[in-house]
This record gives sequence, C-alpha cells and structure tokens, in this order.
Amino acid sequence: MSFSQKILNIPTAEDSLPGREMPITLTGVHAVNGNKITPPFPEQMSSIVVGMGCFWGAERIFWELDGVWTTAVGYSGGHTPNPTYEEVCSGLTGHAEVVLVVYEKELIGLRELFEVFWESHDPTQGMRQGNDIGTQYRSGIWLSDQEQIVEAQESLKSYEEALLDSGYGEIKTTVEIQKDFYYAEEYHQQYLHKNPNGYCGIAGTGVLCSR
Repeated sequence: MSFSQKILNIPTAEDSLPGREMPITLTGVHAVNGNKITPPFPEQMSSIVVGMGCFWGAERIFWELDGVWTTAVGYSGGHTPNPTYEEVCSGLTGHAEVVLVVYEKELIGLRELFEVFWESHDPTQGMRQGNDIGTQYRSGIWLSDQEQIVEAQESLKSYEEALLDSGYGEIKTTVEIQKDFYYAEEYHQQYLHKNPNGYCGIAGTGVLCSR
C-alpha cells in the first residue's frame, strides 16, 4: 500500500495501531474562558463533536460563539484507543481531528451550530481540507442521539442543495452517533490562543446556509 493510499483510506480495526489504555493527562481548564473542558459539565449543557479539517482553527471558531460554554480538541471516528497526535497523522488510527463543542441550548441551538460548521469549511472535499490531505482532515459530525442525527441530516441536505446550485459537488460529511472522543494533548487545546500566529487552514466555500 502506497503512502497516498494509506492517508486517503480509513484502516480497518485489524490494520489500525494498538494504542493504549491510559488517556493523556490534561489540566482540564479552557485557556480562554476558564471553564472545564472535561466532564461532568453543567446539567443545562449539550454537546456535539465536529470535524472540519485542522482542529486548531476549527476550535477557535466555536469558542468565540455566544452560547458555547467550552470547547476541546481531540480525535473521533477511528479504532485506536487513546491515540497520540503523531499516530492520528500517520493515518493508521482511523481518527479525524475534531472539536468537542459544549453549548447551552437555551442560548444557541443545533441549527446555528450546524450553520457555522457548514459555512466554515468545504464539506465536499473528502479526505482533505485545502492543502491538508489525509483521513484526519475529513468532515464529520458525531452526535449523541437519533434526534440530533435527523436534524443534522436535514441540515446537510439543505446545505448540499445550496452547494450544488453554486457549482460544488455533493457533501461527503459523515453523520454518526458518537462512539468515542479522545482528548488531544494539552498543547493542542486552544492552540491559536496560545500561539496567535499559528497555522490556521480553515476556509469555507463562501456559500451560505439558507436562513
């Protein structure tokens, strides 16, 4: 299997790296707002996990939203337990770089979060975002229940119509029940707050959701 094939195809569980039992150690505090980034969260909070390319820029987009209580970056959608960043970047864990978004649904709803998600990246690109190529950069939404899944699929269909009307292809975003979320290493958390001039490859298509 060539290198290009490895990074553009999600490995099977049998072909994935073994990982480890112990999770990484975190301070557990959001560097921007001081809230917890690990559970338990306040009862009035809900959460979703989204993947939209490099997680550094994606996280900043969401922590700046009114109604979002906290954010954290990590890995979802793969097979390797408690993977490292280097392992995820190898393409041999199956994970995507993702953002955990914890929000107060009385202040911001799923519809608004999905609109920000769609408009902030190109969901038609498959295993890449711009010049960032690999399975870890794929577009995805991981949710906690079937009601959220239905709402996400309706949002996907609506935005896909807008994209097609604008000359883009079909959306390749996966919409799944969340089975795992492994926190990324401490230095990745709120990375662009700690490194204001750090890399951010996030870019949308310019196509807006219908409102």
